Formats: sequence, structure tokens, C-alpha cells
Amino acid sequence: MNLPPNRFLAAIRAGQPQIGIWVSLSNAFAAEAVAGAGFDWALIDMEHSPNELTTVLGQLQAFAAYGTTPIVRPDWNDAVKVKRLLDIGAPGLLFPMVQTADEAARAVAACHYPPRGMRGVSGTTRANRFGRITDYFARVGEETAVLVQLETRAALERADEIAAVAGVDGVFFGPADIAADMGLLGQPVHPQVWAAILPVAHALIARGVPVGTLVTDPARARSLLGEGFRFVACGIDTAILARGADNLLKSMKDPG
Repeated sequence: MNLPPNRFLAAIRAGQPQIGIWVSLSNAFAAEAVAGAGFDWALIDMEHSPNELTTVLGQLQAFAAYGTTPIVRPDWNDAVKVKRLLDIGAPGLLFPMVQTADEAARAVAACHYPPRGMRGVSGTTRANRFGRITDYFARVGEETAVLVQLETRAALERADEIAAVAGVDGVFFGPADIAADMGLLGQPVHPQVWAAILPVAHALIARGVPVGTLVTDPARARSLLGEGFRFVACGIDTAILARGADNLLKSMKDPG
């Protein structure tokens, strides 16, 4: 048995736009409901959600039956946690709050076996179908998506050197944290925030670097994909549920 190709990674390398969704409900049943929608990729969040290893495992298992590629965001650039996430079969990771090229290099190293990196070796994991994937060790390094998240003005200033780190497959811009760093907490769509992000993003796009972000306005998400962003998440499951519930009750109380 051979390691299946990473569809998301192949797509962003080929310049194909990938539409995503944020998954924060921390539950396999909820993840399965989302998986059937047919998004290209989904972000399973550990940074701002009550996810642990076992809840992430259940969600990976739910997505396995569908065509959506699940990317996991660990709560920090922790090599031990990364090792465990890769062992349970995460096909890609989004590392939060990467500030320097050295931090990006540590993220890459955590995702690769020696001599390239420092990932610990286990011969029987969910990732290699419990030893049944015979080319796992030879190919997993090229089939694991390593994405780094820029979330401050300092990180934006170092974007070129961060993106140039060998093994970084894509750069993700975090507008909420960039807004906070600019003194605009809670205003991720403020014009000043995007005036800071877009020139950096366009420069990376011109160099062939896949870039992505999260925006919750579908029109804005489509616009960014049209500008060359490769992977854009356009919604968050918790927000969809909350706003759907709000709107349903409002329609009952005020049908006119």
C-alpha cells in the first residue's frame, strides 16, 4: 500500500484556489456534518478551541470518508505535539504566531524525520495505516503541508525571509491578530489592516509562494482568491451555527 497524495498540497503547489472552512466545534459528529459540504480544506483548530489529541483524532477520522483535506492548527509550535498530530494522520499543520525564519525552520524540522528534521519515529501509527503503507517514510515529507501564520507587524516585515525557509509550503495571514497588534482589536477587516497585509501578500504571490487567510465574508473571500490567494477559509462552524440560530429565532419573532 502506498501513501495517498495530499490533494490540498498538490493544489496549492499547482496554483489552484482552495476554498476552506474553520472547524472549531471540537466534535467528530459536527466535523462530519461539515465534511459532507465539499470544501477543499478544513482547519481543525487547537489554538482557540477546546480540542485535544483525541478530539482531533475523531475529526480526522470523520473527514477521512470525504474529499476535504483537514489541516490542524496546534496551539503552539511544540515539536512533541506536532509529532503526535502527525502520528494520528494530520496531513498538514498551520503553525500559529510564527515571527521569524528561525521559528519557521523549527516548525519544518518538527514535521520531518532525521536527518532533515527532528520528528520521532514510530513504525505503527494511524498515519501509516499501522505499518501497511510501505513507502510512508520515503514520501511523507513531501506530502505533509507545513503552513506558517503571520500575525504581527514584525512578522509581516520578515515575510520574505520566513517564506524562503526550505520546507515552508504556504504563508497564512491572521488579520484578527494583526489588527490587535495595530491597536485595532476586534477590527480584522479594517482598511489599515488590509493595507498592511495586501502588499506583503502580493509580493509573496509574485514570488510563487502560496498564501492564504480567513475572512468570513464570501464576497471578500472570492475577491482574495481572484487576487492570487491560494487557500482562503470563508467561514467558521461556530459562527455559522450561532448566526443560523439567531436568524432562525428572529424570523420566528419578526417574520415581516
